[in-house]
Amino acid sequence: MIEDKNQQRTPLSTLGEFALIDHLTKNFEISHTSTVKGIGDDAAILDFGDKSIVVTTDLLVENVHFDLSYMPLKHLGYKAVVVNLSDVYAMNAEATQITVSIAVSNRFPLEAVEELYAGIETAAKIYGIDVVGGDTTSSTTGLLISVTAIGQVQKDEAVRRDTAKVGDLLVVTGDLGAAYMGLQVLEREKEVYKVNPNSQPDLEAYTYIIERQLKPEARKDIVKLLKDLDVKPTSMIDISDGLSSEILHLCKGSKVGCDLYEDKIPLDPTVITVCEEFNIDSTTVALNGGEDYELLFTVSQADFPKIKANPHLSIIGHLVEESAGVHLVTRANTKIELKAQGWKTFD
Repeated sequence: MIEDKNQQRTPLSTLGEFALIDHLTKNFEISHTSTVKGIGDDAAILDFGDKSIVVTTDLLVENVHFDLSYMPLKHLGYKAVVVNLSDVYAMNAEATQITVSIAVSNRFPLEAVEELYAGIETAAKIYGIDVVGGDTTSSTTGLLISVTAIGQVQKDEAVRRDTAKVGDLLVVTGDLGAAYMGLQVLEREKEVYKVNPNSQPDLEAYTYIIERQLKPEARKDIVKLLKDLDVKPTSMIDISDGLSSEILHLCKGSKVGCDLYEDKIPLDPTVITVCEEFNIDSTTVALNGGEDYELLFTVSQADFPKIKANPHLSIIGHLVEESAGVHLVTRANTKIELKAQGWKTFD
């Protein structure tokens, strides 16, 4: 095939991950009545009688999403499962099955692949899911892992990201920024090791944040907690790319604005300490760090009494008219427009 030298070549980085998805899929049409929600949420929703099925998939690529110089293969297998289950729980659904596909280069012996699958098996047991299939093939570029997760939810209980309303409260689970700061510590120790391979780092003080990076957990417990509290979120999304990105996705989908309060963002004391050590602003880390795999959701103000005292949940803002925009309200009570500066796939 002769290449047309005059053919336009648009770098993927000019679009970014989500604009690329929008661009490539804008002409896809839904032809099955069983497809309730297709591309554009944490997971697709399929209608099968009195239950809906949710399906989601993620691809992890060596040296893009993980670095094997400090990521143990067993942890990687575990994490590959968890990041997919997080998307299922973000739909208010129960995860039930996964498929796992890998492409692996000849530098990996059988024992290494066994370690990877030991992590997958551990995650499957802990989260109560079945591994029901997948594929293996060779790779010339290292290790690639693709996991597809399947879940189920009662027909009217699925929660999307495009159904929030003006006046709703913005709520987040757990704490934010730890996974990113764990990555900073690991990257620093990697550079130290390059200079002195005999160095023995003391990482005890960083245990929590390193674990949040290497072995994150999906918030399966929150789906049950909300049910027990008799609270159905008006919208929900998981925090994989950073709080700011996810708020903007939610607001764009629901056609609303948002006021996010800086002093309400939950931070673990270790994150604050390590941010000071690295001379990084902790709010910036919470907004843009990513890989927290917490759940961000909205509830009606009528549900405030049910959640206000719960230690797992933090009310961090409220939704406003779309025309008012999306802002961070700082501790000094000034408003700053919120921009997505989290994980960008093609930069």
